[in-house]
Amino acid sequence: MARRFEDKGNDMTDKIILDLCGGTGAWSKPYAGAGYDVRVITLPEQDVRTYQPPADVYGVLAAPPCTEFSLAKGSLPRDFESAIKTVDACLKIIWQCRFRDKLAFWCLENPKGFLRQFLGNPPMSVRYWQFGDGMDKPTDLWGYFERPKRIYKQPPALLRDWNKIKAIQGSNGVSRAAVRAITPAGFAQAFFKANP
Repeated sequence: MARRFEDKGNDMTDKIILDLCGGTGAWSKPYAGAGYDVRVITLPEQDVRTYQPPADVYGVLAAPPCTEFSLAKGSLPRDFESAIKTVDACLKIIWQCRFRDKLAFWCLENPKGFLRQFLGNPPMSVRYWQFGDGMDKPTDLWGYFERPKRIYKQPPALLRDWNKIKAIQGSNGVSRAAVRAITPAGFAQAFFKANP
């Protein structure tokens, strides 16, 4: 169970949330919307491998790139050694924050895949449709957090067809993989509600 900090009312501006490898900031968006001090640490502006976290971090979200760990890569060659360096950097930032102060929560997510062979079985695995999002992407969660509440037990009749996503997104140059990498809003909101 994640520890709770002393409630200081509705002022969240002193609560720092680090969103490591956060890309668009979709996972931390509910925190930003609630007034937390959200810091998205992502390339090309900042690199988690060289980032030094501030003091008094409240919570950490980490979503290291999944390309090398993903089952979707099939039989293509993998570079686990370079990929694990980013995961290791995320964990080191989490540890640095915890060494200095207590963390209310931290969570590292990655699609179900080969990262399990490095971090062990996750304490929680989710599918985004369970939170009202229209996609079926089995995702593993490791860390120290309250479990987000699943809304649905059965998948919806229509899940997003990822074969059509490229055509949908092709006009603005965003790849299908980039679209799939964005944390869906329903899951992000459920995680926020469980870990305020």
